[in-house]
Formats: sequence, structure tokens, C-alpha cells
Amino acid sequence: MRPAHATIDLDAFVHNYRVAKQLGGGKALAVVKADAYGHGAAQCARALDCEADGFGVACIEEALELREAGIRSPIVLLEGFFDAGELPLIEQHDLWTVAASPWQVDALERHRPAKPLTVWLKLDSGMHRLGLSPGEYVQAWQRLSALPSITGLVAMTHFSRADELAQPRTDEQLSTFDAIHATLPPGTPASIANSAALMAWPRTRREWVRPGLMLYGTHMLDAPCAETDALRPVMHVASKVIAVRDLAAGEPIGYGGGFVTEAPTRVGVVAMGYADGYPQYAPAGTPVLVDGHRTRLIGRVSMDMLTIDLTDLASSGLGSGVELWGRHLPVNEVASHGHNSPYRMLTGLKRVPRQWHGASR
Repeated sequence: MRPAHATIDLDAFVHNYRVAKQLGGGKALAVVKADAYGHGAAQCARALDCEADGFGVACIEEALELREAGIRSPIVLLEGFFDAGELPLIEQHDLWTVAASPWQVDALERHRPAKPLTVWLKLDSGMHRLGLSPGEYVQAWQRLSALPSITGLVAMTHFSRADELAQPRTDEQLSTFDAIHATLPPGTPASIANSAALMAWPRTRREWVRPGLMLYGTHMLDAPCAETDALRPVMHVASKVIAVRDLAAGEPIGYGGGFVTEAPTRVGVVAMGYADGYPQYAPAGTPVLVDGHRTRLIGRVSMDMLTIDLTDLASSGLGSGVELWGRHLPVNEVASHGHNSPYRMLTGLKRVPRQWHGASR
């Protein structure tokens, strides 16, 4: 069997949720969209089902997958519904929905559900993606709050640059949200903090927080932040050295010959490539661990293989274990070498078999 594999540590996932909830001080929505960022939505949600205040997914298809897996906790559709025809399913499966566009507010007014609905009404505070403009928001809130079928309303927004710790945009968006929120009925619950805001912008912590990336043990903050220290990596991606060769100085390695040895070099070939989700354009020098020792990528990443420098690792060779990212090599460190992101690397994992451990499995 090909040795490339990924191990998902569900105990670390639960630990990170608890860190997020403690930071937030209120309720925490565990965001498990995109198959839990590549970690397995059903498996991750089951690990938290008796503990999480709720789960966040992108769409109704993802929500139904969780319901079919036995998840009974609240599930929020973070993109809302894409057609009014989804509202009966939302009602049937006890889902909560975001409303972020005027047509969704209109559809909710026309719908006559048999049981109450919970709606998170999204304000565009400056990201300019989804959300009602400040000029539309209060009227939409009043319309929805007048409906007897809607018994729960949460005010929400989303930050565009919370991972940039010196960027004023987060404070600007927060001010816009707070001005609107102040016009709503006293005690109106709010949800505005994603992972970056939750860790680095304490003023954004409200009744609900929405941790996503931090649940998986990583972050994209552009400056040191003490709150990241408690996170534990959840995904461990590993493979083995499947061939070793000794090259003289001046020899090119891999497609295009972009890397040329400067001295006699011992080269290891690893069963891992861009078809598995490893970054295709990761440059020479990107770190990997071999038998727990740090070394570097050399040569271009191929579809199924990559090459590493074993020159200084005399005890490593054929069959040696290779950590591509995980418990001892942070995914965000690997991503930073290739101008990549941990989001893309985690959600882009494919073909590699996953194994889940921990959390009562």
C-alpha cells in the first residue's frame, strides 16, 4: 500500500474547541464547512456533538450530511439558503439559517412554517461580500422580528482582515456593526468573531463566536499572539522515503531542472505529490521532517512524488518516516514557504487516506 496517509486527532479538535469557547466567554459555533476543512465533517461533529453549542456549515447539503450522521445539535447555514424551495427542508431538519440578502428576507416573509425558525441576520460592515448594507439592515430586522414564525434572531457580521493585527479595518468594521447593533432591541445576541478576531481582537467577543481555522490547530495571524499557543494540530500528514540516490555536484533534480546540487547530495524520494494536496509550487527549502529531524524539499513537486535532502541525515533512508505537516511541523509554516495558506492545504488534501483517532472512537 502507498504509504502516504493523514491522521486526524479528534482529541486535539475537541481541545481546540474548548480553547475557543473559553476565549469567547459565551457560546461557540464550531465551523465544520468544507468537510471540516478537510478533516471529516461527520467525524469531527460526532466528537463534539454532546458539547458544541452548534455547528456552522456553508450550505444545506453539508447540514443534511451531519443530520444523516446523527448530529442533533443546532446547525447554522452560513451562506443561508440559495432558493426559497430550501425553506421546508430547513424547517424539517431544524436548521438555523443566515439571511444575508434582501431576497432572502422577502422569502422568509412569504414562508409559512409549521414551527418556529431561527435566523442570523448578516450585516455587511465592510467586507462587501454577503450581508445587508447598514441602510437596509434595521428595516430588515424589524420585518423579520414582526413575523410570529421567527422566534430567534441573531445579529452577525464577518471581518475581512482580522488576521492582520495592525490593520485598522477590523476596528472600522466593529464600529459599523456596533452602531447598527445599538439600534436593535436591548439584549439582542450578536456573533461577529471568527477565529482570527476571537484570538487577536478581544472586543469582538460577543454572545456567539464562530471558530473555524483555529479548531484545526492553526492560524493565519501575521504577528505573534499568545492565544495561539494553546492550539493543538489536528491533521498529521505523513509518508515514507521510497527511494534514495546519491548525486554529484552540478546535477539537476526533477522536472525543469530548477534545482541543481551545489555539492554531493543524498536525495530521498517521498510518496507525496500535488495530486495528494501537497503544494505544487512549494519551493526548495520548504521544511519537512524525516525520522523527526528537520530537512528541506529540493526539486519541483511532482504529481505523486517529491524529493528531499538526506545529505545530513546519515541514519535515515529507505522506509524512513516523513512528516509533511502536523504535530511537529505546523501547516502554516509549510504554507508560508510557498505563499500558500493553511486553508488551502487542509481543504485541498485528497487521495490520501484519513484515519481518525481519539474522542471516544
